[in-house]
Amino acid sequence: MNDVGLFFIALIPVLWLIVSLGILKIPGHKACPIALAMTVILSMMVWKMPVVDSLTAALEGAAMAIWPIMLIIVAAVFTYNLVTYTGGMETIKKMMTTVSTDQRILVLILAWGFGGFLEAIAGFGTAVAIPASILAALGFNPVFAAIICLIANTTPTAFGAIGLPVSTLAQVTGLNVNDLSFTVALQLFVMIVVVPFILVMFTGKGIKGLKGVFWITLFAGISFALPQIFVAKYLGAELPAIVGSVVCMAVTIFIAKVFYKDTAAKDTQKIDRKTAIMAWLPFILVFVIIILCSSLFPMINGALAQVKTTIQIYTGPHGKPFTFLWLATPGTLIIIATYLGGLIQGVKFGEITKLLLNTVKQMFKSAITIMSIVALAKVMGYSGMIGVIATVLVMVTGSYYPLIAPFIGALGTFVTGSDTSANVLFGGLQVEAAKAVGISPYWLAAANTAGATAGKMISPQSIAVATAATGIIGSEGKILQATLKVCIVYVVVIGVVVYFGAPLVSGLLATLG
Repeated sequence: MNDVGLFFIALIPVLWLIVSLGILKIPGHKACPIALAMTVILSMMVWKMPVVDSLTAALEGAAMAIWPIMLIIVAAVFTYNLVTYTGGMETIKKMMTTVSTDQRILVLILAWGFGGFLEAIAGFGTAVAIPASILAALGFNPVFAAIICLIANTTPTAFGAIGLPVSTLAQVTGLNVNDLSFTVALQLFVMIVVVPFILVMFTGKGIKGLKGVFWITLFAGISFALPQIFVAKYLGAELPAIVGSVVCMAVTIFIAKVFYKDTAAKDTQKIDRKTAIMAWLPFILVFVIIILCSSLFPMINGALAQVKTTIQIYTGPHGKPFTFLWLATPGTLIIIATYLGGLIQGVKFGEITKLLLNTVKQMFKSAITIMSIVALAKVMGYSGMIGVIATVLVMVTGSYYPLIAPFIGALGTFVTGSDTSANVLFGGLQVEAAKAVGISPYWLAAANTAGATAGKMISPQSIAVATAATGIIGSEGKILQATLKVCIVYVVVIGVVVYFGAPLVSGLLATLG
């Protein structure tokens, strides 16, 4: 059978995911295991992969899905659940909503800045659910609140959940995580500056909505983008979105208080400094502990990295030993920070543990989805299915492939609802395509992540979170119509950046492999 025939066969599991999740609305924890089963069968029957090799490839994917991917998701949601349990989230809400009554400024602070922070810390829908519910409570139209938060929750997802999408992409592709983080941040720079303008124009019903708030909108984007690039370059994947969102919130709130103080509510209750610090404490400790244990402090990072277990899971050719890092992984560090934060706040150890166990139960169905997707990607990669897809796509598009590379990432997020899963699903394909086209694998791997951030706003899973948070279940079609238009423009812009940016930064990326 020729490559074209194999190409269409290799697409069967992907097409199943598109149809089952996007059209038939089958839950991910049911659709994804079926896709995995299809992939395993095809790898054995068509690609003649030995049974043991196919099954151990899937097992390696499942292991990666549990540690570190699910560990990070559970840890991040655990932190959010603790802050909600202690009442800290209510304090944070009040702090966010007492700066201004101008809806455009509130959108910049809540949907963009605060949403970006929640995505960076927790991800998993919190960045849509919480800001959307706050905006609806402040009098925004619920459908509009859902749309605006979905659009805002795009660029921050690249480094969401403590950098999980990029760190996972680095693992899947074998690329250096710091160099990959820097490349992703470079590609997203334009859209990070543009998205706040889109949000304000949506809120103000057209370009006239920028009147009087142009500069605060510009700074809301730049103050997010520049710190993110710096942190991605020197610290890796865990902190870019955290630092970017925190700086963005600080700058936007400062400008609002100094230059737009006449828009602030006059009858708001002042929150004292101690209450504010205690509300933010778990997030602060997560931030501090991850920095202390990052590559910025090699002695600490190196010591923690010694606590590990290395085993050979995949039995086929080109298999590498799989290493479980027990301490030097963001998930473990977040859980430790959250326990410390809870204990300092006066929550009993047993109560915190109960919250953690409840969080694990809460994530059970998501674990099935993610384990299936990562296992599927491993089988597709080891069997050669991804290589066939990449070969045919490059053959058809040739040197223009970089234009469609972000679209593939967007498709992955639309199907799976996760930037991380999109990177696992198509990261290997992008690297194979980069080799065929003759450009840096970092550039096209980053393009997958950049494109995946666009697909987040139209993902059925994301839209379901938004409608549930704002009490408008049944409005999914209306929301999809609005976000789809923005998504198309977004992917086209990223495609242009990737295509024309490749030769411009080729010298820089040559040093990254």
